[in-house]
Amino acid sequence: MLLPADRPRDDAATIARARATTRSVARTFALACRVLPRRVRDDVHLLYLTFRTLDDLVDDGDPVAAEALGAVELWCTTGSVTSAESAILADLAARHPIPRDALLDFCRGMRDDLAGPDLRTEADLDTYCYRVAGTVGLVMTALLGADDPRAGHHAAALGIAMQRTNILRDLDEDAAAGRCYVPRATLERVGDDLSPGHREALLRDQIARADSAFDEGLAGIRMLRSGRVAVRAAAAMYREILRQIERDGYGVAAGRAVVPGWRKLLVAARSIWAPSPAGTTAPAAERVF
Repeated sequence: MLLPADRPRDDAATIARARATTRSVARTFALACRVLPRRVRDDVHLLYLTFRTLDDLVDDGDPVAAEALGAVELWCTTGSVTSAESAILADLAARHPIPRDALLDFCRGMRDDLAGPDLRTEADLDTYCYRVAGTVGLVMTALLGADDPRAGHHAAALGIAMQRTNILRDLDEDAAAGRCYVPRATLERVGDDLSPGHREALLRDQIARADSAFDEGLAGIRMLRSGRVAVRAAAAMYREILRQIERDGYGVAAGRAVVPGWRKLLVAARSIWAPSPAGTTAPAAERVF
């Protein structure tokens, strides 16, 4: 079995690409990765590269998106390595108990995006968010380790919370692209005018749902064997997007809610030293080098 320190030399380029991708396109996640234990840090970067590559292909409507998803699905069901992404997953699976059923659900979510998800109810949205993001939490848990079987449930909830936050942050961007990830039943109940200055009721409703999912997700961080500091910091920084939407007046102006860098660092630091659900301080002294 290959340990991270024993990787083949020709794998260095892939690792470098994975690190660079995280730094360039996921700045909040990159900050959290800095406090991951060194022994899993590069594996997390590799996992992010895999998910990000597939997600970008789907978002861009790339003709090879379906083929790339098919290669991952083939690896999940037969173990055959036929693409760069499936090669990374096979490499990770040599060191971690990668849940292939979760990866298949992720691919299903990506295919939903290719077809255009049919989101009628909040339950439909939760299913979609589970597939495209809750599954990421499940695979991350496999890398970080957890002895409590409930950890997966909480990890999926945290992924759902982050995806719901993405949806609220990107309302205008999605609308410009002709996409809407707010369930039709919710629009009928709260109001279907998503234009700036007319969506406060909708945002209040959806922020409350995202906050509830964050609470559910955070409750499981103490169940992780490693990476608790990083996951707590990532969740805190991501959740701050919801607070920024509130500070900006619940969508009174168009555009993304942007959390200043100094505030991200502040909320991350606060999360590290905040009391855990068990009443003890968060494991700030967890070894990261």
